[in-house]
Amino acid sequence: MTTWHLTTVTSVVDITPTARTLRLALPEEIHALPGQHVDIRLTAEDGYSTARAYSLSDVRETRSAEVTVERLHDGEVSPYLVDVVEPGDPLEISDPHGYFFTWPSGDDRPVQLIGGGSGIAPLMSMIRSREVEAPQTPFSLVYSVRSPERVYYRDEFRQLIEHRRMDVHLIHTRVAPEGAMRPAGRLTADELAALTMDPATSPTVFICGPNRFVENCAQWMVEAGHARTRIRTERFGE
Repeated sequence: MTTWHLTTVTSVVDITPTARTLRLALPEEIHALPGQHVDIRLTAEDGYSTARAYSLSDVRETRSAEVTVERLHDGEVSPYLVDVVEPGDPLEISDPHGYFFTWPSGDDRPVQLIGGGSGIAPLMSMIRSREVEAPQTPFSLVYSVRSPERVYYRDEFRQLIEHRRMDVHLIHTRVAPEGAMRPAGRLTADELAALTMDPATSPTVFICGPNRFVENCAQWMVEAGHARTRIRTERFGE
């Protein structure tokens, strides 16, 4: 049986034209692992309720949590969270769940992250936790996104790159930023192999994004020499 917690929205930040980050104050401590998600439930005045799962993008605090939500045109929950919710509003969330797609905080083994679109959210929780709990752990990110204005967490990525905290490779599939060395286009198998960690280092590989993107990247990583047992995937419908 699902346990529900009544939280309070403390801040909202629009990070792309279609996505918003919500910070939630929790009524009691909740210990979530980087990569886990929660269900958010909405209930109408007539009693109808519906819930959707959203990845936690920050799990560093136990009395607050962060989710980043992409608006879906046909969604029942995301349009309300992106366009309507304001600070002070209540939201019901479940306990964190999903244990396979998680990074054990403090682990010092190499980690390769591959994200497509909004699939960057759970990977960001891993990056943020690593900065606090295991800053010397080798991390690398390949992030595929349609255009520059669709990049989530751009300021944090800029700082990570400038301070050489980790390798961050942005792949723009439809529109590249002005002056970019790489023209816009989809990620390829050869390119992914060149941008990711050497299989000899045995990194744990986390891949999150649309179904086809995840399937392709997982197969390409196997073809590049990575063990299937070290590849973890999470996907959503296109």
